[in-house]
Amino acid sequence: MRAVVTDYTFPDLSIETGILQAAGHTLDAWKEKRSAGELPALVADADAVITQFAPLNADVIGSMQKARVIVRYGIGVDNVDLTAAAARGIPVCNVPDYCIDEVADHTLAFILSITRQVVPNTQHIAAGNWGLATPLDALKTLRHQTVGLVGFGRIGQEVAARLRPFKCRLLVHDPMVPAATVTAAGATPLALNDLLAQADIISLHCPSTAATRGLLNESSLKLTKPGVIVVNLARGDLIDPQALTAALQSGHIAAAALDVFNPEPIPADHPIRRMPQVVLASHIASASVPAVRKLRETAASLALAALRGEKLPNVVNGVG
Repeated sequence: MRAVVTDYTFPDLSIETGILQAAGHTLDAWKEKRSAGELPALVADADAVITQFAPLNADVIGSMQKARVIVRYGIGVDNVDLTAAAARGIPVCNVPDYCIDEVADHTLAFILSITRQVVPNTQHIAAGNWGLATPLDALKTLRHQTVGLVGFGRIGQEVAARLRPFKCRLLVHDPMVPAATVTAAGATPLALNDLLAQADIISLHCPSTAATRGLLNESSLKLTKPGVIVVNLARGDLIDPQALTAALQSGHIAAAALDVFNPEPIPADHPIRRMPQVVLASHIASASVPAVRKLRETAASLALAALRGEKLPNVVNGVG
């Protein structure tokens, strides 16, 4: 049978090839992300489709004549039309248990970078200066901060576990997680508006869905404290970029740390690239050698299981 990879950012596909070809199947791939209009040429007669960032919309999925599965390289599946896949009887699988520690570690690094002003002070010294690079009140102690976590799945819970030793107050909003789970983790469950109003630091760890896209926007940001810090390592479209930029320029948001943005890459002339109070990364919080290997091995193994007609784990669109 024929498996395809729509796009990938790895140096090669040796891991995937080793798993699928060893079982007697072929693997074809396009490395660069293509437009939706180009994708049917690759996926139309594929028996399994593995995708990273390519837009698998209803038209692309409608062109799939033989697909037994769509596998996403990652936790989020927002580039795949789940409804269209379900209508065609195609299960969509993700890899929900990779990069948990990496993203949780990166979140803590971002929070400490902002609260301890790591980047400005490094740049200050590199420029030949000495002493504080920022006003004293820009340096925060986590013990005296209230951190609001929006989303309390695997990553959100690991972030909370890392923050507890710093003795900050923890708030959580996640309507899918029982309040008892939140309180057992040493946090307080709250409605979103209450969390926004009380948090000194807001860190996003929820998926991109119809309900969460644009979650932080002009209206919701008005509910936040003046001087709030915003951290996002989830999905760029959770935040309205114009509202975020305006709030940073006005000072209502004191600082931000972003591994994701809308769009990606961030346009070269976007003002957020040049704001000294913003720490940026290029969607790399999930990266480590063990995490990437687990991601690729799991994705290929899911595709192979589908080709064998086996029952699939990690199905996110209800097709079983």
